[in-house]
Amino acid sequence: MAAADRGEGPPPSPRRNLATNNFSGNLPYSISNMASIEYLNLSHNSLAQQIGDLFGNLSSLSELDVSFNKLTGDLPTSIGSLSNISSLYMQNNQLTGSVNVLSGLGLTTLNIANNNFSGWIPKEFSSIPDVILNGNSFLNGPAPPPPPFMPPPPRRPRSRPNRSGGSGNAPKGSESSTSQGGKNGLQTASLVGIIVGSILAALCVLLLLVLCIRKSRKRKDDSSTESKDFVGPLSVNIEEVSNREIPEQGLENTAMKVLPAEKMTPERVYGKTGSMRKTKVPITATPYTVASLQVATNSFCQDSLLGEGSLGRVYKADFPNGKIMAVKKVDSAAISLQEEDDFLEVVSSMSRLRHPNIVPLTGYCVEHAQRLLVYEYIGNATLHDMLHFSDEMSRRLTWNIRVRIALGTARALEYLHEVCLPSVVHRNFKSANILLDEEHNAHLSDCGLAALTPNTERQASITNTSNAPEFSMSGIYTVKSDVYSFGVVMLELLTGRKPLDSSRERSEQSLVRWATPQLHDIDALSKMVDPALNGMYPAKSLSRFADIIALCVQPEPEFRPPMSEVVQQLVRLMQRASIVRRQSGEELGFSYRAPEREGDTRDISF
Repeated sequence: MAAADRGEGPPPSPRRNLATNNFSGNLPYSISNMASIEYLNLSHNSLAQQIGDLFGNLSSLSELDVSFNKLTGDLPTSIGSLSNISSLYMQNNQLTGSVNVLSGLGLTTLNIANNNFSGWIPKEFSSIPDVILNGNSFLNGPAPPPPPFMPPPPRRPRSRPNRSGGSGNAPKGSESSTSQGGKNGLQTASLVGIIVGSILAALCVLLLLVLCIRKSRKRKDDSSTESKDFVGPLSVNIEEVSNREIPEQGLENTAMKVLPAEKMTPERVYGKTGSMRKTKVPITATPYTVASLQVATNSFCQDSLLGEGSLGRVYKADFPNGKIMAVKKVDSAAISLQEEDDFLEVVSSMSRLRHPNIVPLTGYCVEHAQRLLVYEYIGNATLHDMLHFSDEMSRRLTWNIRVRIALGTARALEYLHEVCLPSVVHRNFKSANILLDEEHNAHLSDCGLAALTPNTERQASITNTSNAPEFSMSGIYTVKSDVYSFGVVMLELLTGRKPLDSSRERSEQSLVRWATPQLHDIDALSKMVDPALNGMYPAKSLSRFADIIALCVQPEPEFRPPMSEVVQQLVRLMQRASIVRRQSGEELGFSYRAPEREGDTRDISF
């Protein structure tokens, strides 16, 4: 930003995109003179130091992005004067202090994740459709109400000496007695104030002493039970998210909320000899008996069978109370954690994965050497079946629905990779593990199951044809491997083809090898689109969708984006679409066939 610091600001254009330019230093003061600026993107640079009061004159600014820099200090008060701001991205900096200055802005998108903000989360944030707050040090719970108004105490009138002799109406004796009474009252009030203050101070000291003693005892108890080789179970870093809303922007669906997970409290269990036997943690899932699950699944009969995976079969369970669940009967030979306590630790971690796009684990059973997992039942079909089972099913997946499925699963992976601590690697991400409900909302299944099978790379590579190349070569699987698999699923959504199809000619059997060279060729791209879409898609949206795929399926893991960036790009794709949706068909540049029925156009939004 050297040129900008010398006062040579950017030309007066309403949109300035200065992202990814290796700018350093602080934000230049010349920004404050850009009164007509509407969009300013300074993300992915090396900007540092505190943000100055630069925003007082920027009443036209509607989107500001300073994410992925090294900005420090508190937010300036002038940022609260951005009357037209709707999108604010400040994630991945080192900003501190309170965020109350943002509470009065008319924001629809706010991302301040991964900073050092503290204090209470303003209640106004709950009305922002797309807000991301994790990675800060906010206090839990709602902000306290402001203190009630207390009128100031009446001032005691000061008696001024009557230098001119006064009016002569009041006798001197009366003046003397009044003055003497005021002094006595003041002395009495001072004495009472000193006594009350001393009592309060003593109570505070006593309270602090009690708290210190209790804390010291607690530390002693913790240190006496700690073991150096203890490895705690998965914990979910969700407390500071504080009911984070994750909306489907541009869609008809209502906003979805991530529920805060309960804290896990590891406990020690000692055997008869006094040695530590196992580490146990509370489980939020419901325990079931084998008998109850046998009744619900009709003794695991073939008619109740829903599907089969590498870990075992899944059955539909109808319980007497009317609830319908999906029961996974885990094959003991397929898992490496044979000890019951080890299995329960994994179940405890899985039961705390809570996200609207993740199939929740609601129950379990460990009786009679059986290992069963009970999930919420998603009643429509898998994405794999919808895309590849029949043309009639795939035609139901309009372009809007496919983009929504991509965004939902991207948000599920973002939660696993960047909200959970430690990060949860799915390891088996594929279209067959994406369940669709009746409204075609995506729900990712088998999350956390990789912990049960840490030594089954060979099985996973056989059952998942969407695996990243580094896994096939070295057996190494990371969060970036999940990103690659996500890109393959996006390719399935785009083309309607399977990841590996031996029925096709040799050059087209591998979806990634066939499709990747054509993703940036507009003409070739239009020929790749799933014929089931019948040409009903917007050309611009298709091109942006292909750009995201190209980033995800790069051969080198280090070049693949984190899922938070993928989510952001998909959301922006939808935001741009919502803007151009109001324009005429000629301005949109749609590439589609004329529909036979008037109602067929309703799904062309993006």
